[in-house]
Amino acid sequence: MKLAPPAEQPLWLASRSQRRRHLLEAAGVPFHALPARIDDGTLRSGPVRPEYWVAALAYLKARWVVDALTESTGGAGTVLGADTLCVHEGRILGQPGAAASARDMLVHLRDATHVTMTGVCLISLADGRRWLGVDRARVRIGHVGDDELDAYVTSGQWRGKAGAYNLADRIDAGWPIDCEGDPATVMGLPMRRLEPWFSPLRQAREEPSS
Repeated sequence: MKLAPPAEQPLWLASRSQRRRHLLEAAGVPFHALPARIDDGTLRSGPVRPEYWVAALAYLKARWVVDALTESTGGAGTVLGADTLCVHEGRILGQPGAAASARDMLVHLRDATHVTMTGVCLISLADGRRWLGVDRARVRIGHVGDDELDAYVTSGQWRGKAGAYNLADRIDAGWPIDCEGDPATVMGLPMRRLEPWFSPLRQAREEPSS
């Protein structure tokens, strides 16, 4: 992922994900949230590599917000779009649409290792330049009993989560999970790789106005 800091403020997050908002807030990155009105659950990847698909979804979300801002305000700043999916045995797992799908995903993921990918797209509102990148992490979920799995699915906490789970939540709940890579990538934003780009945004906020 090649980024070109400094970025133009403000930063617009093209996502409704609370996890992504919390990651940015915890990192001290100033932003405005403007979710893209794209239901990627209705889209199908077709015969394409997972990393290309997740990058394409990130771009579509960022592009939607760019168009909305340009039409309404003329646009200023940078738009950040992101999407996350899991890949297990060649199968792409996005956000489940129903409880049965969530349980099916989790049954496939337990006692196994899968790869989680987060695609990121940055688009400059000033001149339309864009940057695309994909970060990966390997996650192993140990054995989770059927009763515990059913209770989790019934709780509805799987909604809106790639692979039907959130890494931090499930670790806190005591699930046997190991992550090789950036845990934030699994939760929706590759914060380690984005750090060089976030630094100028934080500095700009902290500098006193003249």
